[in-house]
Amino acid sequence: MMSSELAPNVRTRPWRRLLLWGALVTLLVVAQTALVKLTIEYEAARAQDRVERAAVEAAGEVRQSLARNLQSLQALSWNEPALSQWRTGATELLRARRELVRIERRDLDFRLLSSVDSPYRAPVFTVIAREELRMDADVACANARRLSGPAYSRSYFVPQPGGLGLEILDVCVPVLEQGRLAGFMVASYALQSLLSEAVSPETAKGHELTFVEGDGTRLALAGAGPRGQGVFVAQRLIDLPGTTLQLRLDSGAGRPALIPNLTVALVLGLSLALAVVVVLLARDVRRRARAEQDLAEALAFRKAMEDSLVTGLRARDLDGRITYVNPAFCAMVGFEPHELIGKTVGADAPPYWPPEMVQEYTQRQQVRLSGTLPPREGYETTFMRRNGERFPVMIYEAPLVDREGRQAGWMGAVVDLSDQRRVEELSRQQHERLQATARLATVGEMASLLSHELNQPLAAISSYATGSVNLMRSGPIDADMQAMILQALQRIAEQAERAGRVIKSVHDFVRRREQIREALRVDQLIDAVMPLVRLQARKSGTRIELDWPSPVPRVVCDRTMVEQVLLNLTRNAIQAMETEPLERRVLRIQVRQTDARWVRFSVIDQGPGIAPEVAARLFTPFFTTRSEGMGLGLSLCRTVIEQHGGALVFENLGQGVGTEFRFTLPAERAASRRGASVQPPYRQEPTP
Repeated sequence: MMSSELAPNVRTRPWRRLLLWGALVTLLVVAQTALVKLTIEYEAARAQDRVERAAVEAAGEVRQSLARNLQSLQALSWNEPALSQWRTGATELLRARRELVRIERRDLDFRLLSSVDSPYRAPVFTVIAREELRMDADVACANARRLSGPAYSRSYFVPQPGGLGLEILDVCVPVLEQGRLAGFMVASYALQSLLSEAVSPETAKGHELTFVEGDGTRLALAGAGPRGQGVFVAQRLIDLPGTTLQLRLDSGAGRPALIPNLTVALVLGLSLALAVVVVLLARDVRRRARAEQDLAEALAFRKAMEDSLVTGLRARDLDGRITYVNPAFCAMVGFEPHELIGKTVGADAPPYWPPEMVQEYTQRQQVRLSGTLPPREGYETTFMRRNGERFPVMIYEAPLVDREGRQAGWMGAVVDLSDQRRVEELSRQQHERLQATARLATVGEMASLLSHELNQPLAAISSYATGSVNLMRSGPIDADMQAMILQALQRIAEQAERAGRVIKSVHDFVRRREQIREALRVDQLIDAVMPLVRLQARKSGTRIELDWPSPVPRVVCDRTMVEQVLLNLTRNAIQAMETEPLERRVLRIQVRQTDARWVRFSVIDQGPGIAPEVAARLFTPFFTTRSEGMGLGLSLCRTVIEQHGGALVFENLGQGVGTEFRFTLPAERAASRRGASVQPPYRQEPTP
């Protein structure tokens, strides 16, 4: 009956299926055509990028070559050599640098004093005399006089015997004698030789390199490879004092072929295979659609009840295979029921298990499915949503009994704890902000100490700098004066480094915020806060004593928070001794490992002690005995130590004897302390 009713509908729908298949085939053809086109464009873009990079490298190599030559030219006039000595140096330079074709020495009126030509080619100025082609060199030297430094001319053409010619570029270097301009040195480059010598063969390989003018006229040509095809071209400007060179690279490669590489060929082959797979999938989808329709009718009644629940439900058989999940559970983990049903352990583990916990969860599931645990026992664990987010859940699991009274599996109720953890995280973040506020307040209170500490190196820098300027202005600088100036500069560097260390210690203290537990030696923790502690100790005249055993104990802690605890306790101890005589102002920091698990820190002062009425409220938030304090220091210190599992306490050592604050931190396991460096068992800070 059902078949006869569906037959007319089936006969009336072939055109719809053909339309869908036609659309699918069209999309595949368009997609593959676009893919091939994009691949060709990608290959072209890669070729253009290679040319651009080669152009940048070639321009950089030309700049470096010109800079090296300029240094060598300037070195020819050092120590004011005689013309004969100058000619010798110029000849050696021309032998070393093939791109240079001529070096001239001229006076202030631009009269030629001496000249040397390159030994690797005939003299350049034979067809036309040099004096007839000196206009561009005159302009370059005028610019050099104005700039008080080297200047380049525009390139110009110099005819050569046989009807050929060279494009020449002049550079004019001022010659100083006793600090005054005494003449000029003019060096001539052959642009073609400059390209050949300056650009490395690796950079020029496969490219045609040319110097061109603004209208594209080619001035010089070089390259190691085929002629440029004009397809992939890059240009770079080389800015020089007085002129600009335009470097052009033309790749010898043409446009990419229709199938530029094996990837495109594979894509075309896979496209044909994909068409076959689509046909097979169509048959499978048709069968799946019939099965889904039957399943939808069977689940219609159950869905009405499942949608009313807010607690996730999950059923598993005796082998641990998931047999049922409700919509609330699916919404919780982000997976559909068909993605969860049938999942068990091992390679077929549920997708909401974090990958790093699969082995642990598999072992735990085997224990629970064995039935050794009491029914309805709740336990907390971690699941993973589809987007990879981990979230905590509470699971209550009980045996699932069928209608015949036999256990068919396990039924679990899952409660999402994300909101509860979010509230806890918000509370933690507020506490961290409070700790950061206290840290900034600590630095604010020490601002005057920082100003005093920085004034000394800055005053020393100013004095040494003023003395150096006066020495340099007093007249010619001899060897003794140079030694004095060098010593002053060294002192300036030392004082600047000292000021930088003070600023860096404060910067590191304020900026560190990572909440990371790590294993550290106690001397590393103490040394990190000592620059800030010494600032206040110097101002009050307090002497600091450090005492820890050898080998140095190691603790596992959040470095930033524990350093803040040490800074708060030491500052409180120094402030407590401000009314005591100078000889009694001794701050002692002591470390002892009480047992294998704990390390004890003690901060001991020799102040008047803590009054009983103050001791009762000492760790109360916002309680302080100082008018400028916030009352958060000791409260935050206790919170930080308790978060590490330790305890913070204090003890009056006696009337007028002092106070000791002690706290404990977990020690690193003995097996992980190999290789710990041994420090002296006792140190005393120098008297400020």
